[in-house]
Amino acid sequence: MAHSHFIIHKPYGYLSQFIYELKRKKKLLGELYDFPKGTMAIGRLDEDSEGLLLLTTDGMMSENIRSKKVDKEYYVQVDGIINQEAIEQIQKGVEIGFNGTKYMTKPCKASLIDQIPAFGARGKKIRDERHGPTSWASITVNEGKFRQVRKMTAAVGFPTLRLVRVRIGNIHLNDLQAGEVVEVEDFQTTE
Repeated sequence: MAHSHFIIHKPYGYLSQFIYELKRKKKLLGELYDFPKGTMAIGRLDEDSEGLLLLTTDGMMSENIRSKKVDKEYYVQVDGIINQEAIEQIQKGVEIGFNGTKYMTKPCKASLIDQIPAFGARGKKIRDERHGPTSWASITVNEGKFRQVRKMTAAVGFPTLRLVRVRIGNIHLNDLQAGEVVEVEDFQTTE
């Protein structure tokens, strides 16, 4: 059986799923494109996160990409001017809450971003300059605990205001626009 694979730029305000059983109306991935039956998101981005999301009809492909062998890179806009000391703490690992217990994140890559990324405006305005300065950082992890990157920046005193996944392995968001879907032959996530 031939499988289908898609690269999408998940917009702000969408759930990384196709079915939502609860009463409140939510925006779902199926509203972005006519995906074939059995399509699933590989990993998740929560409703208020944006960026690169891979979709497939191949469950084995999903397992391989979600493994700890594949890096996921995020650009995060944080409250305040994040400094090198906070970046180094994130790199070494910070303590976050996960499933009601304390969890120490694994060492990761993190760096300051000097130029504001050209993602365009988010679906919902974050805030304006009257609330103080913001800054951007890049964080690359290969584990994926619930809201982990947001918890990591908060743990070092810089809460995340906007989170955009820009890379999964060797697949980059590049200039894919919010809501855009590209069907691909296969996912080449490793060199």
